[in-house]
Amino acid sequence: MSDDLYDPSDEPLEPTDDQPLNTIEASDAIRDKVRMDLSGGDVSASTSGGLWRTAGREIIRKKSAIVGMSLLSILLLLAAFAPIIAPYPPDEVLFDQGVSPRDPPCIHLFGCAEENSQHILGIDGNGRDYFSRIVYGARVSLLAAFVAVLFASIWGTTVGLIAGFFGGWVDNFLMRVMDVLLSFPSLLLAIVVVTVLGPGLINAILAIAIVTIPQYARIVRSSVLSIREQEYVSADQALGVSRWRLLAHRIFPNTLTPLIVIATLGVATAVLEIASLSFLGLGVQPPTPEWGSMLAAERNQVFTAPHLVFFAGLMIMWNVLGFNLLGDGLRDAIDPRLGR
Repeated sequence: MSDDLYDPSDEPLEPTDDQPLNTIEASDAIRDKVRMDLSGGDVSASTSGGLWRTAGREIIRKKSAIVGMSLLSILLLLAAFAPIIAPYPPDEVLFDQGVSPRDPPCIHLFGCAEENSQHILGIDGNGRDYFSRIVYGARVSLLAAFVAVLFASIWGTTVGLIAGFFGGWVDNFLMRVMDVLLSFPSLLLAIVVVTVLGPGLINAILAIAIVTIPQYARIVRSSVLSIREQEYVSADQALGVSRWRLLAHRIFPNTLTPLIVIATLGVATAVLEIASLSFLGLGVQPPTPEWGSMLAAERNQVFTAPHLVFFAGLMIMWNVLGFNLLGDGLRDAIDPRLGR
């Protein structure tokens, strides 16, 4: 027999599905990269969309998140339709209708005399319908909390992105400033800021936003430090993508997940701190209806007119509980490190 036998190993290697050649892997990666750039897409666009769809399904399965959304839906409806729901303007004095200061609730369905005007939650110390003030108070508290969180998240995100991406002395300087702010109790620092700026709703919002900026900055910075080491970021840098484009189109979108969770929980804290400042006379000023200032006005009537203290405190608890439950549900649904 001839020594030149056919040997299958002499055939040129072909890539298989299990073990593709490195050159083919590289060409596929380049092809996908070119397709992405031509379409103007993002590396994580499809992944991000899938993440949020999955998160939406997971939130529906979370009983705590459903309860939180239900509580907040009621509050948002009260705030949105306050002029329709409230029977009286919040600052209208009703002494001409025969009411007395701090009258108890009068509901005809529950046996209150028909000749008496109906007031679901009674009358406050200045002769105003307490239910109307509670309803309008939802507008003030929610709006103030949302604005404070929006302001703090914008500035905190900006600081965190710059510090985490550029590093070096920029990171050290910005984080030391944040550490100084974090070294003070948030409510105490807010009181100092409002004392300097003067009492009022706008200054209270600014004070709460300023003291909560470090929380958002540190969380975003932590995310950026992790994201900037990812392969797709290194690939963009190798392709010559500018720093600011990389920051805006690659890194920032991937920091939104923890940012949304902390912002949801932050609204609850902002409502509580605004109520605290108003209780101390440094936040919302009378006659504007706000739950904290309403508590402060009737704080000495716990035993003589407990309804004037109970319902305002109940609304604050309702608000904080709703946002906390929703924030916990969002965290469990979005965070892939938590088991499902």
